[in-house]
Amino acid sequence: MDDVIHDFRQAQQITSGTLLASTLEPLPTSAGHDPQRLRSFYHRYNKLNVAHELRAQISHRLSRAEGEAWTEVYIAFWRVVGELLSRSDESGTTDAGSPSEEANATAPDWVKIYALWKEVANALIRGYSSAHFPGWTGPCLYVVGKYLTTFAVKADEQLRDKPENEDVFHGGFHEDDDAGTATNEKLEDAARVINRMFTLCISDRTSLEDSRKWAIYYITNLLFKTYFRLHSNGLCKNILRALDASQGDIPPLSSFPKSHVVTFKYYVGVIYFVEEQYAKAEAHLTMAWQMCHRQALKNKELILTYLIPCRLQTSQTLPASTLLAPYAHLQALFGPYCASIRTGNLVGLDAALAAGEAEFIRRRIYLPLERGRDLAVRNLFRRVFLAGAPETVDPDHDASETAAGGSRNVEVDHDAARRTRIPLAELVAAMRMMSGRRRRRTPRRSRRRAAHVDVEGDQAAGDADDDDDEKAEAEEEATRDEDQVQCLLANLFLMNLVKGYVSRERGMLVLSKGGAAFPGTGV
Repeated sequence: MDDVIHDFRQAQQITSGTLLASTLEPLPTSAGHDPQRLRSFYHRYNKLNVAHELRAQISHRLSRAEGEAWTEVYIAFWRVVGELLSRSDESGTTDAGSPSEEANATAPDWVKIYALWKEVANALIRGYSSAHFPGWTGPCLYVVGKYLTTFAVKADEQLRDKPENEDVFHGGFHEDDDAGTATNEKLEDAARVINRMFTLCISDRTSLEDSRKWAIYYITNLLFKTYFRLHSNGLCKNILRALDASQGDIPPLSSFPKSHVVTFKYYVGVIYFVEEQYAKAEAHLTMAWQMCHRQALKNKELILTYLIPCRLQTSQTLPASTLLAPYAHLQALFGPYCASIRTGNLVGLDAALAAGEAEFIRRRIYLPLERGRDLAVRNLFRRVFLAGAPETVDPDHDASETAAGGSRNVEVDHDAARRTRIPLAELVAAMRMMSGRRRRRTPRRSRRRAAHVDVEGDQAAGDADDDDDEKAEAEEEATRDEDQVQCLLANLFLMNLVKGYVSRERGMLVLSKGGAAFPGTGV
């Protein structure tokens, strides 16, 4: 008896779903056992006796119906192993251990492997649909579903890389195909199969102790992962609605393995994030972050990738440098970005967004990060506010008090007396400086020429016209910059990032008193 069937019979005896699922691992490196176990499993049988031999060994102590159902599964599994081993044998190694030229030329036929593995999935689904398999065997769905998506992705990649001349018939004809419509054909097909697994789990009506509902969140996570690859986020909402409708029949989320819960919360948080429901997204992502294992750095990095821009939208909070320190990739992406926002450096902000643009767009976080420009502008205006001198005591007010009650020493509290009025010209100058621009200056070259060249009439008049044009352009630019600052202030008022109003007549920004001018900053 080979190791695969031995582990199958032992798993049936001790009702271990994990051990049973390990017998369906199709790759030698993934089984966690002897690397030769799959080879011995395949070569023990042949096409003539595989059905008879497997049925005799699998049906031991099982009912006839359950034995037949498992036999179908393992016959299909035997075919997959044979295809994988045949490709491995064709792409052997040389005596020195390095791949031969023939090995490099031979690649697995992932399209065929996917089709064979789909037969394994269908046989497993038929066994569950006929109520032949008990609920404790649910981990088999995990393994079969996981490799179904893995092989589908590889098959689609192989189809995309397929040379065009392979379809040529006698050098002149080839079949028309819709390029782009079948880009993810196998993955879409895999999603439909996994959806059947989801239906099997959510519609199970057996008692919870022996229910397939314990596999529901793992299968849900597989569906989410597949739909995200297909850019079909809308289908994820259908799954969430089905889960909400069945909450009374599904065990509490806290009863499931923590790995299932963390992955589920992560995907739900990303779904709400993409829909710009940032409060809900933050709640789910925060729970995933708190429950994630501290050594699972890759998973924590993925969670932070969405949690950072999410908190930027909900509470205008930037991550501390110590939080990003363990994650070099996130530090490279978000480090310059956060530093630019803190200092109000608009040039640095644009550079940080441009440097990570490809990654930000791929992760669908570019737009939320671009909205961080409002925070950068708020921090820039706050720096202008803090750099200003405190307001002085009104001399008229001081003289009236002296006349009424004698002299007194006035001590100015710089925090209490800090100015609440900022000229818009200062904000315009700060915007120009942090945007990498400078104010246009009216050239005096023409006036100097007119003063030193002894000419009359036309040349002097022409120089004066040039001066007037350049002065008008400078004034027009200054007006545009001031209008832009007023628009930015209006947005900051609306977002409750600044409290105050603009006095257009005096050209002043009038801020609220009592440390409430810039909410959330203590100023």
